[in-house]
Amino acid sequence: MDNSPTALFDSYEQDFQQIVSSIREKLEGNAKNERGEQRKAALRKVELELDEADEMVSQMEIEIQGIPQSLKPSYQTRIKAAKTDLQRFKKLSKETHAQLARADLLGARAMTPTMDDPYGSDNDRTRLLAGTELLEDGSRRLADSQRIALETEEQGADILRSLRGQREQIQNARDTLQRADTSIDRASGTLKKMIRRMYQQRVVTGAIIAVLIALICIILWFKLVR
Repeated sequence: MDNSPTALFDSYEQDFQQIVSSIREKLEGNAKNERGEQRKAALRKVELELDEADEMVSQMEIEIQGIPQSLKPSYQTRIKAAKTDLQRFKKLSKETHAQLARADLLGARAMTPTMDDPYGSDNDRTRLLAGTELLEDGSRRLADSQRIALETEEQGADILRSLRGQREQIQNARDTLQRADTSIDRASGTLKKMIRRMYQQRVVTGAIIAVLIALICIILWFKLVR
């Protein structure tokens, strides 16, 4: 398993590229060339994949916070490119939805009412309502995607704040250990000085005792000899 700080980012980016490739195939293939229900089904799949791609971009924005500062510029450029692609396909999807709605509306208008079909105007209204509902559904999906992105961004911000607090606690603990280490070094130096002075005092005391003994011996010698 790759434990590098960019592994998750690369994984999300790879998933994003796969989703974008699928969206491109649908918008340039089924959603463009098919007609009727097949085209609508392709567009519904595109909307779902756009939501997934949006989620991948949000995850990439979260993961970039943990990437080393020296590597961030290139990854920020990659996120910017991903966002540009996502916005382009969202716009293309919206335009395709609008084209489908216009095609449905024009098809309804082409079916003009006759004496044999007195309910033609009702059919027009039905098609127009269907197109309007389709556009509203697309707008709702876009709003849901934006809401999910905002919620994900808020969650990422909370995680970053939590990590920042933990990092500050670790930093404070490290500073405390450094101060304790400095205090121990100072105490050790003080003890070494005390031990050195104790040995010096012992030497001086021994010398004084030796001198006293020598003086006593000299005094005794003079007294005994005389």
